[in-house]
Amino acid sequence: MNLFGWLEDARARRLVIQVGAGVVVVALVVVGAWAWYRSQESRGEAALASATLLVQQATPQAGPEARAKAIAALEAVLRDHGHFSGAAQAAYQLGNLRFAAGQYPQARAAFQVARSRARSASLASLASLGIGFTFEAEKNYEAAEKSFAETVKGAGPKDFLYEEAMSDMARVQELGGKRAAALETYQKILKELPDGRRAEELRARVASLQSPVKP
Repeated sequence: MNLFGWLEDARARRLVIQVGAGVVVVALVVVGAWAWYRSQESRGEAALASATLLVQQATPQAGPEARAKAIAALEAVLRDHGHFSGAAQAAYQLGNLRFAAGQYPQARAAFQVARSRARSASLASLASLGIGFTFEAEKNYEAAEKSFAETVKGAGPKDFLYEEAMSDMARVQELGGKRAAALETYQKILKELPDGRRAEELRARVASLQSPVKP
């Protein structure tokens, strides 16, 4: 082999070694990242499981102290495991507890976190519904209507929570004095879901709204 051939062969060997080393480094980084992710997930899952147990114990009969412990545990999950895949579930549970305590702005904030981080359309819809309930509880019917409308945006009659959210929207329209809009919404639900779970209740509301308003 002449000098030039030997040099070319040496360069080729160095290139192979460098490429191989690069592949090993990338593989180690991927494995390390995956191990870190699984560690974070495991810790988050354990924290959420403990918090959920406290949530189950926070019944109305248990009193405010049990609810406060559950709230603190869920807030710790969100604070310490914010990137955990179950963070949205923790936020949703927190929203429910805050709502039960009458802490509507705090409940709304938790539901908003749940909706933004939800990895399933079902959980996002539930959180959106929860936001509407907080506005309704505050008698902010306009905001509640918008939230319920957002819940069913792009959805169809057979989709999860469609009937629920549409019925809720009609209710807050009625509570807010928008009788014509409420009647239209009730009739729309009955047209789309004539045998729906709430059909009889909705027919009663339609009949009531179609009756002359007493002076």
